[in-house]
Amino acid sequence: MTDPKTVVTGFLQALEELDIDRALSFVAIDIVYQNVPLPPARGLSAVEKQLRTMARYGSGFEARTHHIAADGPIVLTERTDVLRRGAWEAEFWVCGTFEVRDGRIVLWRDYLDWTTFLAASAKGAGKAAVAGAKSLIGKYRARPELGR
Repeated sequence: MTDPKTVVTGFLQALEELDIDRALSFVAIDIVYQNVPLPPARGLSAVEKQLRTMARYGSGFEARTHHIAADGPIVLTERTDVLRRGAWEAEFWVCGTFEVRDGRIVLWRDYLDWTTFLAASAKGAGKAAVAGAKSLIGKYRARPELGR
């Protein structure tokens, strides 16, 4: 039998590498995934769709695990997750509950403070806008003929 903590850390590492095929190798066909309080995704195909969407529209993901504990098949993580897309970045606290059966994740439930997530998203959008403006200013300055 595979150690549940090893399964969860392998899964999170695959997500960090945006290797969705490898991440899916850690989950059971009947997995339930939920970002509480949103409705759960039930089954491998529903979870695969969400993960592939994350990989398609994101340019990076990081799961900084601060604490991880296991009690039999249940694994609890306390993490800071970081989502990235280009210059946009959102960093927020997450507590995850995983249940592992026969070496596969059957339950993945993440709890986060949605207000903090939305604030981090807005902050990331502001930083991305500033980075974009600086880039445009730099291009404009490099071509003085544009201003004349």
